[in-house]
Order: sequence, then C-alpha cells, then structure tokens
Amino acid sequence: MEFEMVMQELEALGKERLKKTYISNGAHEPLFGVATGAMKPLSKKIKKNQPLADKLYATGNYDAMYFAGIIADPKTMTEVDFERWMDAAYFYMLSDFVVAVTLAETDFGQSVADKWIASGEELRMSAGWSCYYWLLGNRPDVEFSESKIASMLDRVENTIHDSPDRTKSAMNNFIYTVGISYLPLHNKAVETAKAVGPVEIRRGKKKSSILLASENIQKELDRGKLGFKRKYVRC
Repeated sequence: MEFEMVMQELEALGKERLKKTYISNGAHEPLFGVATGAMKPLSKKIKKNQPLADKLYATGNYDAMYFAGIIADPKTMTEVDFERWMDAAYFYMLSDFVVAVTLAETDFGQSVADKWIASGEELRMSAGWSCYYWLLGNRPDVEFSESKIASMLDRVENTIHDSPDRTKSAMNNFIYTVGISYLPLHNKAVETAKAVGPVEIRRGKKKSSILLASENIQKELDRGKLGFKRKYVRC
C-alpha cells in the first residue's frame, strides 16, 4: 500500500512546466514533474526505507527514482545494488544527483567511484567523478589519499577536453571541489583549473555552455569559503 500511496502523492505534486524542464534536460516518460523541494514533507513521513526505495527506483519513473534516492538507506545498500541503480540511471540527473549522492554516504564510495571512472562509459564516469565531488565536500580531508587526489587532478588536466560532455562537467566540478574543500591540494587545484581553462559542454540544439573552474574557485575564495564542508550530503 505504501508504494501506491507514494506514487499517487508524487503524481498529485507533478507540474507540467517542470515536466517539460526535466525532459529538456534528458528525462523521458514516465515522469510527473515534481519539484525536489515538494518531496520533503513526504520524505519526512517515510524517513529511510530501502525496500520501498528499491521498488520506486525500479519503476523507471524519474520522480519516483529521484524520491528513491531521498529515502534510500545507503548503509544497507551493497555494491551490487549500486551497479543495478547505475544501470537504470539513463541521464545525468539520476547518475550524478541520485546514484552518486547516495553512494557518497557509504563506506565503499571511493572504490566504486574509482571503478566507474575507469569504465569508459559517459554516465558511469560522470557518477564516479560526481561521487568525489560529494565526498570531498563532506568528509574530513584525512579520509583521502593526497597522492591519489593529486593524480586524479593530473588525469583531469590531461583528459577533460577529450572526455564526453557529462563527464567533462563532473570533472570540472571535481577540480572546483578539490580547490575549495580539500585543503592539502588547494594550490594544485588552482593551477589545474588555470591549465584546463574554459571547458565547452555541448547541449544538443541549445547553445553550448562554457565552464570555468578557476572562476568558480575564485568566487568561493572571495566569499571566505576555503575549507568549506557540507554538513550533509543528501538534503
């Protein structure tokens, strides 16, 4: 019954305008067009519920899949579960903002992210780099190997411009996050951002986006955000 109730509530929260926005970003039917903020009251009622999250995620409905990420219990999920979720993540809002975010709350986030980065598949690579974005922005610096993060910065510098578009975007976020949230390599991240320069992201029929990590890092430094860590990964 809980599953049907959640699906009905999500459908009632749907907005046609948001549905069109999600579709323009890569979502496809089935979906309702629910604002993420509108899901909060429902998630507070349910709290964490992994069996329900798995059932919702398996629907293929974008809003249900997103909500599944909110109520998931990462501590009970296995690497096999994450591979299954990743297999079904058909565009970046699922791979980077549902799967990667949830993975960042596990104890094995880095090892799975490393595997995905090495996969050669656009969305898996994107999710892998995004997982580090969430991890570095939340976990203490001591949880990371400085030499490993340094070699990842080198890898970004050498490969970002030849990478698929979604992976490029996640790599760019990685440079920015190291520059702000991982103090041991702040200077190296700043140098990497300068060396990389503008990163062009093609957006189908829309105008290309230009990402500039160096500019974003500087903006946060000007706001006194060096060393910033999020209290929570998921909202």
